[in-house]
Amino acid sequence: MDRALTLAAAAGAQGDVPVGAVVTDASGAVIGEGRNLREATDDPTAHAEIIALRAAAAALGTWNLSDCTLVVTLEPCLMCAGALLQARIRRLVFGAWDEKAGAAGSMYDVVRDRRLPHRAEVVAGVREDEASALLRRFFDPLR
Repeated sequence: MDRALTLAAAAGAQGDVPVGAVVTDASGAVIGEGRNLREATDDPTAHAEIIALRAAAAALGTWNLSDCTLVVTLEPCLMCAGALLQARIRRLVFGAWDEKAGAAGSMYDVVRDRRLPHRAEVVAGVREDEASALLRRFFDPLR
């Protein structure tokens, strides 16, 4: 989560919503990382999770990340929840809950939906205070 928080802070400093993500392999080594780049790239899919998943798939040479963990500072949205399921991510670890758009337990629970062929273990609230503080510092001046 340390690296994800650093990436989130960098996103916020560049004018993007401060979200950072890393993908680790079974040994815990970081094999992919990303931060929000929607504003920087004008790409609506440039969420931290998507960028980290793409980097991890490239590093491993396969889309199947079934032995991997996605660590992200904010609960994934529907798009990112779907992407991590398509990548067969085994475990999702996240910091802050997203009560407005979260898809791993707050608004929706796509990641653990028994109707789907793949589900991920969810570990929520890891360093939640720090992740939430980054988001507050970013959004408070905009409100």
